[in-house]
Amino acid sequence: MYELNLIGIGTGNPDHVTFQGAKAIRDADLILIPRKGENKADLAGLREEIIAQVTDTSPTVAYFDIPKRRSEDGYLRGVDEWHDAIALRWQEAIAEHPQTEQVALLIWGDPSLYDSSLRIASRLNPYPTTRVIPGITALQALTAAHAIPINDIGAPYVVTTGRRIRDEGWPDGMGKVAVMLDGECSFQSLEMGAYHIWWGAYVGMKEQILVSGPLDAVAAEILDTRARARADHGWIMDIYLLQKRQNGAEAS
Repeated sequence: MYELNLIGIGTGNPDHVTFQGAKAIRDADLILIPRKGENKADLAGLREEIIAQVTDTSPTVAYFDIPKRRSEDGYLRGVDEWHDAIALRWQEAIAEHPQTEQVALLIWGDPSLYDSSLRIASRLNPYPTTRVIPGITALQALTAAHAIPINDIGAPYVVTTGRRIRDEGWPDGMGKVAVMLDGECSFQSLEMGAYHIWWGAYVGMKEQILVSGPLDAVAAEILDTRARARADHGWIMDIYLLQKRQNGAEAS
């Protein structure tokens, strides 16, 4: 039975990979790399770049295509079926290398934060021994890029999705909210004059773009910048942190 290594690699900057992560990549007999279509070929290329940077030899690499997610049966059921399909792709790729003892998957950010790799791994049959190597999260990279703390002194914050901001609004009792997985720029559903935003795309990469300021002042800039960046690259990964403004005061 092989061991499955889920290795957090940060947000696309090869320097984000930890020494522990680099060692796990070097020790792997087989590295699985997902392909998400021509428009997102850069994502596979970045994984290849990281592998080349931390290894002295050419490890065995197996590519698998990410299946399309169905939406006809509702969001949660569609995600559940999608995870089943991805697990099958993993299993098929690994089965082609029966002598493999150490399998590695390079996970964007960290496997613990809004990533489904652990849930997908649990569907493998038989279930392998699974080891998780932590990585720099997109939230860490965002706050570092803007040189700000995530939370205020003694105060909580929440990490959520764009879908929940749209459907449920601002979470009760929170001064700061980090928003991930938001292809709809859901901050538009909030009262623009009540918030400050720190936004970033391709955070930590050479293509990094940062915008910050009162939401009502910079929302249009973010929308325009995001649309142009996505058109230029064929894909975008972005994240933002929102803070409630106190009586119209600037964020601290």
